[in-house]
Amino acid sequence: MHHIFVIMGKSATGKDTIYRRLLEEESLSLSRVVPYTTRPVRDGEQNGREYFFTDGEGYESACREGRVIESRAYDTVYGRWYYFTLDDGQIDLTERDSLVIGTLVSFRSFVTYFGRANVIPIYIEVEDGERLSRALQRERRQDHPGYAEMCRRFLADSADFSEENLRKAGITGGFRNDDIDCCVARICQYIREAG
Repeated sequence: MHHIFVIMGKSATGKDTIYRRLLEEESLSLSRVVPYTTRPVRDGEQNGREYFFTDGEGYESACREGRVIESRAYDTVYGRWYYFTLDDGQIDLTERDSLVIGTLVSFRSFVTYFGRANVIPIYIEVEDGERLSRALQRERRQDHPGYAEMCRRFLADSADFSEENLRKAGITGGFRNDDIDCCVARICQYIREAG
């Protein structure tokens, strides 16, 4: 039986970069799991690469069909956005290990759906001041920066990833991302040892 590795952490901790680097590591042979979202496409994103972009009706239809493994709803300054993972054949524990980006809520949903023995957390940490600086730099590169939404996400992460919530999810340690190369190397070793 194979595993699902769930990368999670507060916004601007480097999850997307780490995700891409782990998928490029041929010795790990990780299968990419692309989540779905109803939020608008950001500059530089491509449908099917970072997310499958859909609308509210697409989300509601998947719920009615019972294909949603996990979902999260965020009330943003632009309205309600859904992020979710579908049982659409991307995850096959009989064939391969899978890699997904998620949150504590989605991690717990994966555990409920697939069992704790099959789901392994990879929690990424960055000091809050550095994280805020990274988030601001990212927003400044957008054609239409969403500073209010960036601030909302930053504050929401403090509650979502509180020490209490991490403990309840059974996450006792993480990977500090002060140096991306060192962080990725440590995670690669962790994945190899988990296999």
